[in-house]
Amino acid sequence: MSHELSLQEIEKFRNEFDNSRNAVVSRAAMRSGVLEASFNSKVEERLNDVFSVEVDTDNVTNQKQSGRCWLFSTLNTLRHNFGKKYKAKNFTLSQAYNFFWDKIERANIFYDAIIESADKPLDDRTVQAYLGFAGADGGQWAMAASLVKKYGVVPTYAMPESFNTEHTAGLDDALARKERKDALVLRKLVKAGKSEEVERARKQFLSEVYRMTAIAVGEPPKTFDLEYLDDDKKLHLDKNLTPVEFFNKYWDINFDDYVCLTNAPDHEYGKLYSLPFEDNINGGTPITFLNVPMEYLRNAAIDQLKDGESVWFGNDVLKEMDRKSGFLDTELYKTDELFDIDTEMTKAERLATGEGQVSHAMTLVGVDLDKGEVRKWKVENSWGDKSGRKGYFTMSDKWFEEFVYEVVVRKDFLTDDQKQLADSIPTPLPAWDSLA
Repeated sequence: MSHELSLQEIEKFRNEFDNSRNAVVSRAAMRSGVLEASFNSKVEERLNDVFSVEVDTDNVTNQKQSGRCWLFSTLNTLRHNFGKKYKAKNFTLSQAYNFFWDKIERANIFYDAIIESADKPLDDRTVQAYLGFAGADGGQWAMAASLVKKYGVVPTYAMPESFNTEHTAGLDDALARKERKDALVLRKLVKAGKSEEVERARKQFLSEVYRMTAIAVGEPPKTFDLEYLDDDKKLHLDKNLTPVEFFNKYWDINFDDYVCLTNAPDHEYGKLYSLPFEDNINGGTPITFLNVPMEYLRNAAIDQLKDGESVWFGNDVLKEMDRKSGFLDTELYKTDELFDIDTEMTKAERLATGEGQVSHAMTLVGVDLDKGEVRKWKVENSWGDKSGRKGYFTMSDKWFEEFVYEVVVRKDFLTDDQKQLADSIPTPLPAWDSLA
């Protein structure tokens, strides 16, 4: 049943708004903005930068104008591992290198998806989801793990950032247009039964994607010389390494030993889910989530931090966050008080309505405990050293409870039942699922 607003109703709204309280609040909000007018300064009293458990870190990275947080967070966990093992805490890895290969691999899997779905109409929900994902640079932990397993890693100096890695919109848009046009060609060839032409076209399209990415980003190195000063200023040199050799030689990490625990109360707990729509490499690590109550994410993250290892985590960073102070707290902005409304929803309701989503990835590098209870968390972001406390954020445990959805931890920190579930056959989720 439709409702047309009447002038009488609007006049009633005016009369209801016309009071001294609203006038005062409106002046403050109009002058300084909704968030500043509702900022709760009391949050600072409990979000100091002292932590009982910390990974030894120093400098931070900066993804700038790109959607590569998932890759930055993964490489941050790797560089902290390197820094601890080789006493080089400021050693950094090239995000540009793995970003390059993600573009090539993602195009390849996109063409596969288009060919396999060619019998569906163009406006099919799944086909539209594939087309919407073309050229994108967002991602998940498993996607980064797949890239590292196949292509290795290189130091930042071996393939430094460029304008197009730090500002990805131009390249993303060009690749999206190309891949969507290619999709029309491939669909037409498949429907005509021209399988040989389909394969020729795919190879040509992939070569063109490689050319576009190499022009914008530069070609990745085949070999490099590893050279760095450790924390004691001692020089280390290891010549002529391939990126895969470098990873296998200097890291003893097996990505298969890790699992992504998720807290999605709009899904059934105690189940393993997959998101095949977002996989970026054929034959790579599939994107899976083991859905469990929040206490298991918290406890596993604490255990891994106590063991000296940082934690990749997916979250909704734009909720109750102040970029300047680096505070993440559910009481940070009192917008409901400002507007005299009630917008509180459960975590399940936020996911189900699209109000909640995994919009960002960061790295847990510390936690403050008092008799086993969490006081606050230390977070390494990838927004450079001008945000937060030199790039580090402080997160309340209530924010962790409400706005953290994923943590990637070693299976050692799971229960026996969870270990079995982590190795079970996952239930695939559609591209439009709330976890996508």
